[in-house]
Amino acid sequence: AGKSVYLRQVGLIVLMAQIGSFVAAKDAKIGLVDRIFTRVGASDNISAGESTFLVEMQEAANILNNATDKSLILLDEIGRGTSTFDGISIAWAITEYIHENPLVAAKTLFATHYHELNEMADLFPRIKNYKVEVREYDDKIIFLHKVNSGRADHSYGIQVAQMAGLPRFVTNRAKEILTNLESKELTPYEIKKEKLKKLAGVEMNQISLFEFQDDKIRQEIGDLEIDQLTPIEALNKLSELKKKVKQDEKQ
Repeated sequence: AGKSVYLRQVGLIVLMAQIGSFVAAKDAKIGLVDRIFTRVGASDNISAGESTFLVEMQEAANILNNATDKSLILLDEIGRGTSTFDGISIAWAITEYIHENPLVAAKTLFATHYHELNEMADLFPRIKNYKVEVREYDDKIIFLHKVNSGRADHSYGIQVAQMAGLPRFVTNRAKEILTNLESKELTPYEIKKEKLKKLAGVEMNQISLFEFQDDKIRQEIGDLEIDQLTPIEALNKLSELKKKVKQDEKQ
């Protein structure tokens, strides 16, 4: 839709204005910046054995460690080189750091497909959402090349793939899978609870802890705060309870 081009355009205009060059606009009011930091594309560094994601994180670290409140930061798709939840967490934390750290607090443009980050505009006073306008028509998309305030609630990756010429079977199947995933989408907290439920339901050598008549073990189970346990801690606790049950059976 043009987000990356928009970021590059802003960086170029600020640079051109600051050196006294022509600016491609009817008029412009642009403040001075001490540096322009960009993270708008990365590739792996084969000779150094560095993955694309590692290179991306190194660039992000350089920005966060050197930017000031007079800098301009342009970030494009931070966190996309890892799992979805890891990427969202990193992108959120970086945005929060720039906003909250008074030594940074730089003017920042951050383009992302993580719609969860839209919520930050409701939580932080200086964060604003903007979107690139798109119109859907007859199962196709039309890029309007306009940027307006507001939040984008979904992406158009499948439509773009269709425009690029992917076989119709692939794009149709992708739509089916997307619908299925969206209907079953869980938050990280819900995923954790689901895992713990499965762990709690595992039969340990056909021993049922809840059928065993032992008030101490029942009390211990009742006192467990499931929401505070990691999956590994839950497994360790189940193993501990299993040993206690076996010991009581031998007595």
